[in-house]
Amino acid sequence: MPKNVYFYPPISWGIFMQLTNKKILLGVSGSIAAYKATFLVRLLIKQGVQVKVIMTNAAKDFVTPLSLSTLSKNDVLSDIATNDSWANHVALGRWADVMLIAPLSCNTLAKMATGLCDNLLMAVYLSATCPVIVAPAMDEDMWHHPTTKNNLQKLEVYHNKIIPVENGELASGLIGEGRMVEPEIIVKYLEDFFISKDELKGKKFLVTAGPTYEAIDPVRFIGNHSSGKMGIALAEELTKRGGDVTLVIGPSSEKISSTIKVEKVTSAAEMYEACMVIFEKVDIAIMSAAVADYTPVAIANEKIKKKEEVFTIELTKTKDILKSLGEVKRKNQFLVGFALESTNEKAYALGKLKAKNADMMVLNSLKDKGAGFGINTNKITIFDKAENEYHFETKSKVNVATDIVNTIIKLNNA
Repeated sequence: MPKNVYFYPPISWGIFMQLTNKKILLGVSGSIAAYKATFLVRLLIKQGVQVKVIMTNAAKDFVTPLSLSTLSKNDVLSDIATNDSWANHVALGRWADVMLIAPLSCNTLAKMATGLCDNLLMAVYLSATCPVIVAPAMDEDMWHHPTTKNNLQKLEVYHNKIIPVENGELASGLIGEGRMVEPEIIVKYLEDFFISKDELKGKKFLVTAGPTYEAIDPVRFIGNHSSGKMGIALAEELTKRGGDVTLVIGPSSEKISSTIKVEKVTSAAEMYEACMVIFEKVDIAIMSAAVADYTPVAIANEKIKKKEEVFTIELTKTKDILKSLGEVKRKNQFLVGFALESTNEKAYALGKLKAKNADMMVLNSLKDKGAGFGINTNKITIFDKAENEYHFETKSKVNVATDIVNTIIKLNNA
């Protein structure tokens, strides 16, 4: 008997009800991505949002104030004073439910990080009492420059929300990171921002993330390219909705919110021990870590010298964390596994789902562009115990985390 297969488009229009009657102050800075502001304003207006737009003078080179004023049904502001009228930057910052800067150029980012106030947009930002969300847009080399990274970290310290950039074609002709996310993704981010924070209140979660390092000697190890981005995004999404989350994470340089309880481990054995203790106290566990399947039988006490032409390491299987949790899972617990496959993906994912006694399996295929380790996007298919399939398009890992959590809630409450 065929199973149900569900395809989810990048955005589901029915979710935008959260935005009705919200007040969004949109800042548009000087980037080629400014043309997307017209589409963004149109989407927001269609969902009943009140939109006011502030532009920098540089932004006018890419999109006209007339276009944005027509779409927003409000005058577009760019100067603190025009003739005998004054734009009250304090009132604007207090009017909005959210100040959204999209696109955020490298130049405006630097001004926000240092408090430079030389235009209306910066005057409003510095006096805003509402939350501030930014969607950066710049070329790849600018995005990866240490100064840009430092400025972004300052914005996070100042409690601004940053929508991750996408990997794709850039204005320079290069392919890489720095592309501003599409307007539909920004609207989805706003909807998630306004969602109830008490949805998962009282629920306890265990999430694993990152790689494990299996020591060969004091300086070498067996590992993989997992960054921990997906697991961290899941932990943050659960926390945002009121969940009590413990994140068990292997070696990772990714930033983790201070609101999440974190237990750092190195090896598969350490992750196993931590999970077995924590699992007894949680309602839902999500095993998204890329745990090593094998570990050296013996670890050298001293650094191994480069002597032999051929060097052999004897490996033994690590303990299967997902299977072990499935064996002790209580009736009221919900267990989620991850499968990263390159061949016979569906068959392996379904086999793993059954063999490990999991309730849900998230499949990543290495054949899918935009999925895998170390990048900001992912493409997933979810399987439940009835072998129903839920397909999702390529999205940022932040938005993939939202899809996964939504599916967990749906299946766990079914």
